[in-house]
Amino acid sequence: MNIISGFADISLVQLLLVACVALFAAVVGGLAGYGTGALMPLVLVPLIGAEPVVPIIAISSIFTNLSRFAAFLRYADRRRALIVISAAALTTALGAYGYTRLTNAGAALVIGAMLISSVPLRRLLKRRDIKIGDTGLAVGAVGYGAVVGGTSGSGVILLSLLMAAGLEGAAVIATDAVISVVTSIIKISVFGLAGVVTAQVLAFAFLIGTVALPGAFFARAFVERMPVHIHTAILDVAVIAGGAVMILAAVRH
Repeated sequence: MNIISGFADISLVQLLLVACVALFAAVVGGLAGYGTGALMPLVLVPLIGAEPVVPIIAISSIFTNLSRFAAFLRYADRRRALIVISAAALTTALGAYGYTRLTNAGAALVIGAMLISSVPLRRLLKRRDIKIGDTGLAVGAVGYGAVVGGTSGSGVILLSLLMAAGLEGAAVIATDAVISVVTSIIKISVFGLAGVVTAQVLAFAFLIGTVALPGAFFARAFVERMPVHIHTAILDVAVIAGGAVMILAAVRH
């Protein structure tokens, strides 16, 4: 498979745009724990359509989450990571398989709806300040697996679960990274078996993943200088607007 051929009909300016958004999303992800899955569809869907987006982000997220894990390694909670991975593995695979059965318009509807709902969901979960134990974490992880398997931008659910389980700060980001690497591998395996990992998917995934590698380390350097609430508010607006555009385009299609 010639990966370079995946960039056919894509201009240099468009590739630079994707690369810039990938780096920015990686920095946001290093600061807030989410961002790549929410921001990348906003630039990818207009370029290549909705269908390849989740496979692209699943592959590229291995790069971004490994760098995030390396940057915050000593903070990871391996026990809670294992609980979530064990509970979410099967439903992640099922969610990924369901995504492969969608049309381009259906994929756009799913991604757009998830992006829009992620903003009020994050705010609601944060305001409620719910606390859960290991059992609650495992039950929540089952539902999280089904969502993350077939959508993009669902990282806010995992972050909320980990915080409700008692993790804080860098421990949330590092543990999220460990879990996300494993769920991404599960999704990639399903996508590969379903034949949706094309040259285009690999090309964009490697571009995004490579550019985003230093993002977590930039985030660690800037974490005390950048007000989190500012970039969170900007991200919320961008995510809602992008999700609405995707849904509108899908309905028109």
